[in-house]
Formats: sequence, structure tokens, C-alpha cells
Amino acid sequence: MNTLRKRYLFALLAVVLPLIAGCTRHSKSEQYYLIATNTALPYWKVAASGFAAAGAEYGVSVDTRGPAGLNAQAEVDEFKAMVARKPAGILVQVVNSQLMQPEIDAAIAAGIPVITIDSDSPESKRLYFIGTNNFEAGKLGGRRAAAQLNGKGNVVFFTNPGQPNLDERLKGYQDILEDYHGIKIVEVFDIKTDPGTAMDKAGEYLERKGPARIDAFICLDSRSGANVAEAFKRRNATDRLLIAMDVDSDTLKLVGDGTIDSTISQKPYAMAFLGLKALDDIHHYPVKPLDQDYALDPYSPFPTFVNTGVALVDKTNLDAVMKKQRSVNQ
Repeated sequence: MNTLRKRYLFALLAVVLPLIAGCTRHSKSEQYYLIATNTALPYWKVAASGFAAAGAEYGVSVDTRGPAGLNAQAEVDEFKAMVARKPAGILVQVVNSQLMQPEIDAAIAAGIPVITIDSDSPESKRLYFIGTNNFEAGKLGGRRAAAQLNGKGNVVFFTNPGQPNLDERLKGYQDILEDYHGIKIVEVFDIKTDPGTAMDKAGEYLERKGPARIDAFICLDSRSGANVAEAFKRRNATDRLLIAMDVDSDTLKLVGDGTIDSTISQKPYAMAFLGLKALDDIHHYPVKPLDQDYALDPYSPFPTFVNTGVALVDKTNLDAVMKKQRSVNQ
């Protein structure tokens, strides 16, 4: 009887112990950071909620850090400070790759996994990038602009030159629009990290007449669209095209009233949610050496890029997007 009991006990332990180990795999002592700039934006609040949701699911500690406004150096300083804490992993949005690359490389050299989201630094040793294919996002917007302009008109862009994701979007637009000989890109306006300047500049553009008239206004960042829309409203400009970026509530309302023709939607929640899970997996199943060039390795355990997708939002699908936002915010 004792032998039978022992066998039963061993069999029970064989089943239960792996379950216990699975439950205790994660710990609140595991700290992960999401570092970005412009963290006061609704876009980054959505990303932070995805990061927090994945952290809660896994039972680990997460924190979203970074300057409230667009400040590349402040973001780098925050990144360095978090690296010094030796976390289990870091997700980072790269606003200025030249500034951030050496810090990413230093973190990887110290054994801290780093994955980029939203905006990449492909020349760094980051493990991989999760986010929008920004070139394709630009092409999506470019096709919309060309169709709405009927293949002719003067176009201006509002952007922060040097920010990798915005630069890629611009290239995507240019790739499409260059096939339309009746469409001319007149200017790419540098908002110099202050979207408020977009409203003033848009006002100037709206005053141009005749051959110099600006027909389409395209905003590559998430904040300029509402500012350009305000310039439209002040001048009762209802005969121009405005394409924006992202789906914060203000932008969606402006799509609804027709001031903004359409906007390009991204998936910041998915970027951060998947990013946390990827970092956790790397932490528990470490790959060595971490600073290997995995982009060139055909046997790499990592992808180079995880595309989270984009969509064009206009009046035809606006209600569905707003309904989803309301359900999440309740």
C-alpha cells in the first residue's frame, strides 16, 4: 500500500509541479520600461495602456517614461537612466536615431534586451522593430491624396524632418505622387517640434492665389492635423484637402465634420502589448550573444520587423472607429 501511495504521489507531483512553475515564472521583480517622447499625446496613452495590459497579464512590473513634449535629448537621458537600473527589458520609440543609437548599443552590450516601437533605429543593435510600415502608410495617404485631387494640384507637408517614422511616411507619399505629373509638392514645412506653428503656416498657405494656390495639406505627425484644421475653420476654407495622422478624438471629430478628409490609423496598443510579451520571452529564454547582427542571420530567433498595420479612416468607416474608442474609454 505504501508503494502504491508513493507512486500516486510522484505521479501527482509530475502533473502539479510544472503548473506551479508556470504560475511562478513571472514576478513583479521583473521590471520593463516603455520609453517615448510626447508621452502626453493620446497616441502614447493608448500605447501605455497596451503595455500595462500585457504587464498585468504576465504579472510583471511595467512603467512608461519619457518627456511629455517632443524632446529627443530628454528621451535619451531617460533611456540612459532606466538602463542604469538594469531592467529586464526596454521598449523605445526612436525620435533621433543619431542620439539614441549609441545608447541602445550600450544597453545591448550590458545584456539588456531592447526592441524599438513606432519609430526605428535600424543601424543600432536593437533586436528588432515592432510598428507601422511607415513607407506603406505614406503610400496609403498618397493614393488618397491623388484620388481626391483628381491627379492635379499643389501639395504641402507638415513634419519634423529627421524623425525616422515621419521621414519614411514622406517617402511613401512622394513615391505615389511622383507618378502624377499634375501634382506638385511645393514645400515640406518643418514644424520644429511645435505643431502650433502648423496653424500659422497653414494660414499663410491659404492666402496663396492663382498658380501658387495650395490645394492639399498633409500632416505626417499626429498633432498638426488639428492645428491645420483650425486654420481652415478660421478662414472658412472648405475647398482644400487635409489629410492627417492618427485617430485621437479631436482628429476624428474633424473627420466627422468634413474639415479633415481622412486620417491614417496606427496600432500603438498592439505595438506596446506585443513588445512587452517579446521582451518577457527574451528575458526568460535568453539568446546569447545579445549583440549579434541578427538581421543578417538566417537562423535568427528574431524577426527584423513586426508590422502592426495601418488603415485609412474617413466618413465611410468613422462610426466604427469612434464606437470602439467609446467602448474602451467607458
